[in-house]
Amino acid sequence: MSQTKLHLQTEKTVLQQEENTMNVVLLAGQSNMEGAGNFDALEPSIKQRLSKVASRVMFSNKGEKAVPLSYTLSPHKKEKYGFDKAFGPELMLGVTLAEKFPKKKFLLIKTAYGGTSLYGAWAPHWTAEKAKISEKGYKQNLPLYKIFQTNIQNQLTLLSQKNVPYKILGMAWMQGENDAAKEFTALTYHENLVEFIQRNRRDAKVTDMPFILGQINSTYGRFKKGPEVVRQAMVDVANSKKNVSIILTTTSRSWDDFPKHTDNTHYNTLGQVRLGEAFANKLLPFIK
Repeated sequence: MSQTKLHLQTEKTVLQQEENTMNVVLLAGQSNMEGAGNFDALEPSIKQRLSKVASRVMFSNKGEKAVPLSYTLSPHKKEKYGFDKAFGPELMLGVTLAEKFPKKKFLLIKTAYGGTSLYGAWAPHWTAEKAKISEKGYKQNLPLYKIFQTNIQNQLTLLSQKNVPYKILGMAWMQGENDAAKEFTALTYHENLVEFIQRNRRDAKVTDMPFILGQINSTYGRFKKGPEVVRQAMVDVANSKKNVSIILTTTSRSWDDFPKHTDNTHYNTLGQVRLGEAFANKLLPFIK
């Protein structure tokens, strides 16, 4: 076989492998990662874009079976906002990545619970004592880091059983509002975030796995300096750790960058559209 034919055959094999590989993105956090976007209020053009790529973007939410990317049904959103077809940043993250890489397949694995802290529920070294003083109600008994890792491993095991090769591209993290609400959780956010990133990278078996932070801009809590402490901690971690990037947000209550619902806490439909696009655009430079 000539060198030219051998080269072309090798190139074809590589391309086939790339097309068969499932590109995995991990997503986690609290309510703004859960998402309060109204799917029915999306512009028709966005729904059309989604329909064109949904077959190449699978989505597993909170350990559920992976399905083509779309909305999730939420009785809580129905009660609070009047709609039950909700979405978070995964929607436009998936659409944006799929459009950028028309030959690639994606799997988005998300675990998010509103009103949870990195100090308590999300701590890799979870303890009942820390959860009790930082979480409320049933969330005191939610070891979310362990749950998240179990959800990830279950999805990856299914891929392996089907002989589908996979590659973990990175992780999106939208969380911190609850830590900002208390002094002891806010002041330890920096060190807790560093540990969280390190543990996720270790458990994903991806050294220096790209990690995208969504900077919080909450305004509630007993510790008035809390939001700024956590916001700065995120910036400092992004500036000091390899392959960590941050989506900066405004503190202006006009929320011009990522619009919110009238509760001034949760991103609305447009806010979630922009947040998903921002996560994708921050992740793109790390994807080969």
